[in-house]
Amino acid sequence: MGVSLQGSSTEAVIEARRVHNEKLTGRATQPRATWFPLVVMALLLALPLLQFTGNYNYVLHLVLFTASYVSMSAGWNILGGFAGYISLGHAVFFAIGGYFAGMICARYGISTILLAPVAGLVAAAFGYVIGLITLKVRGPSFIISSIALLMIARILFDHWTFIGGSNGLSLPGNDLPVQWGKIPYYYAFLVIAAVTVWASYKIKHSKFGLGLRAIAKDEIKAESAGIDTRFYKVLAFALSAFFVGMTGAVWGEYMTYLRPNIFLIILVSANLVLMCILGGKGTIAGPVIGAVLIVAFNELFAATLGASEFNILATGLVMTLGLMFFPLGVVGTLARKGKLPRILNWD
Repeated sequence: MGVSLQGSSTEAVIEARRVHNEKLTGRATQPRATWFPLVVMALLLALPLLQFTGNYNYVLHLVLFTASYVSMSAGWNILGGFAGYISLGHAVFFAIGGYFAGMICARYGISTILLAPVAGLVAAAFGYVIGLITLKVRGPSFIISSIALLMIARILFDHWTFIGGSNGLSLPGNDLPVQWGKIPYYYAFLVIAAVTVWASYKIKHSKFGLGLRAIAKDEIKAESAGIDTRFYKVLAFALSAFFVGMTGAVWGEYMTYLRPNIFLIILVSANLVLMCILGGKGTIAGPVIGAVLIVAFNELFAATLGASEFNILATGLVMTLGLMFFPLGVVGTLARKGKLPRILNWD
């Protein structure tokens, strides 16, 4: 009798493993809908044509605002999602990119759209140096150090008279009519977002990306396996800073002014974390889905509840419910359950 029960138990375990392996194989072989993001991009590129039929500036603003957060959250995902290091100080690189390009724009009239890649490189250089210092610690200590970085930067920018201090400085707007004034920034943010998502995909599927994911799983084992964890982490920090800095560069001119309380607030960094967690940290589509959802919910609640505490409360409740039903984020949870739609399978 005992032998019979043991045999049936062994068979049940083997069957369960077989079913599990089949599910994993199914997820791995599920065809990617690479056409979907291309179709979405084509539609978004054509969206400004609506301006010929009326004034759709509000729609354009929502799309470019979402695209700016897509690029920043996808950039943050390189460090926070792939490597597993949660940073709440990435608003610093948002400010570095914005101020670097904005100061040149204010003094020499060069558009920040042209300066965005250079601003990104400057932010990446700062990210590399800061990473060398802050990435010596892990876990909660790193999170605290990233918050400290944001606070130090805020004090510095508030008292730096050369860049206008806490009052900031104004930037020249473009000479286009109001109906078309947003178009250059609209396309700039779309391109930056598309490049960032594409770059994150390439990084994830590279040897470097594999090393980052190994660090996220177990940094000690990754180091024992021969991975230069320190270099990998610092490079990931610099790359994430690059994309956030590029976005900040264009955002400054779009707003037509620079001010520390626009760039150096923890809400910007917190949004990047929340977007990745809600959408699916460590995935390619996750930051995109998270950015779209959070911007949409914020806009919906602001329109219906106004600028009050109820708006914040409603957004918080949605986030809580979302993480209760999707603990690994929308993309991560659906992928784990084998229910991820093809159109969201970008990994």
